Amino acid sequence: MPKPSRTNDLERIEAALKLALEVALRYTPGAVEWEEKSGGGRWDPVTEADEAIDELLREQLPLPDEGWLSEETRDDPSRLEKRRVWVVDPLDGTREFVQGVPEWCVSVGLVEDGRPVAGGIVNPATGQLVLGAEGEGVTLDGQPAGSGRRSSLQGAVVLASRSEVKRGEWDRFGNAPFKVKPCGSVAYKLGLVAAGLADATWTLVPKNEWDVVGGAALVLASDASVVHGDGSSPSFNRASPLLPNFLAGEPELLEEFRRNWL
Repeated sequence: MPKPSRTNDLERIEAALKLALEVALRYTPGAVEWEEKSGGGRWDPVTEADEAIDELLREQLPLPDEGWLSEETRDDPSRLEKRRVWVVDPLDGTREFVQGVPEWCVSVGLVEDGRPVAGGIVNPATGQLVLGAEGEGVTLDGQPAGSGRRSSLQGAVVLASRSEVKRGEWDRFGNAPFKVKPCGSVAYKLGLVAAGLADATWTLVPKNEWDVVGGAALVLASDASVVHGDGSSPSFNRASPLLPNFLAGEPELLEEFRRNWL
């Protein structure tokens, strides 16, 4: 059976992200007011921009028969009964946004029957817009992208969480054959890998679905892979959105990493 066309899904994602970009540009990174989210035990800011973009995306994206999961919206378990669910992070990398570091983005992903089938990210600080869907490939700012990633760790550029690097969680890769490059937002890192601007990224600590679904859809659309540390393929729209870890890149590179470094 042929796969369904994702043209309409991509058009909806692109339109929503461009509207979100307009909202984001009303704020000045590094000079925005923020509040601390309760719980978690670490600095976890939220801003007016997070909430405004969340509201906009919720108005623009889900149809009545589609579910919704967002970092900034109270979870509605009825999403578990839906085949198609929008999973979004209205502002992934809020710490970077607050600090004025240009490594944050709006992330949108569409899950169908547990699989990320279409997604997009826009980084208002850099102007980069990455879109992609299964069977449709990936574009960066409207141009085909996603080629040129390495299939081996030798000489690869691997994007690492700035927070994880600061905590020393990447110290053990000091003698690895790949270059570790710190970067903020998880979704932005995945978008860069999907666009072919980096070779791989991984996080070995738990992440939520809204952190990774949009980027996972892009990586898969670029014919690369997303896996857990044990090599299994992640599924989405689960009752608990927390994932144990997440790796993205060419399948041969990820297998080499898992075999030699995990």
